[in-house]
Amino acid sequence: MLTDVQIRKARPADKGYKLTDGAGLHLYVSPAGGKLWRFRYEIGGKEKLLSLGAYPSASLSDAREMAGRAKAALRDGKDPALLKREQKLALRHDPSLTFQALAEEWHTLQKPQWAPIHSADVLRSLERDVFPSLGARPLRDISTPEVLELLRGV
Repeated sequence: MLTDVQIRKARPADKGYKLTDGAGLHLYVSPAGGKLWRFRYEIGGKEKLLSLGAYPSASLSDAREMAGRAKAALRDGKDPALLKREQKLALRHDPSLTFQALAEEWHTLQKPQWAPIHSADVLRSLERDVFPSLGARPLRDISTPEVLELLRGV
C-alpha cells in the first residue's frame, strides 16, 4: 500500500514507472514529472487501463475511492471506462449545466489546495471577466473560439 509520503517523494526518471497501491491501482510517474492515477482491470478477456486523475488534484484516498467504484462497476458486469465516457457525455448534453455552475464546482474542488488569497483572486477574476459573458450559458452552447476570444480580451 502506498503512502502520501512515498507519492510526494516520487521523482521523474528517464522512463516512466509505476508505484503500485494494490488491487489494480497504481500511480504512473512520467519522465516529465507528472503523476497520474490509473486503474488496471480486465473485462471480456482484455486488459484495460482507466485513468483516474492527476496527483495532487486526486489524492490517494480519492484514487482509492474511484478505484472502488470501478471495481463495483466490474462486479455488476459494466466496463468502468464506458461508464466514465457516458458520464462525460451526459454532462455535455445536460441543458441545465451552465458554465458558471461548473466553474463554481471546479473552484470548490480546487479551494483546499490553494492559499485563501489565491482562491479569492480566482473567484473574483471569474466573476469580473468570465461570468458576465459566459456564466449563464449552457456548456454545450459555448464554442472554443468564443472562449479563446474571451481569454485574449482578459
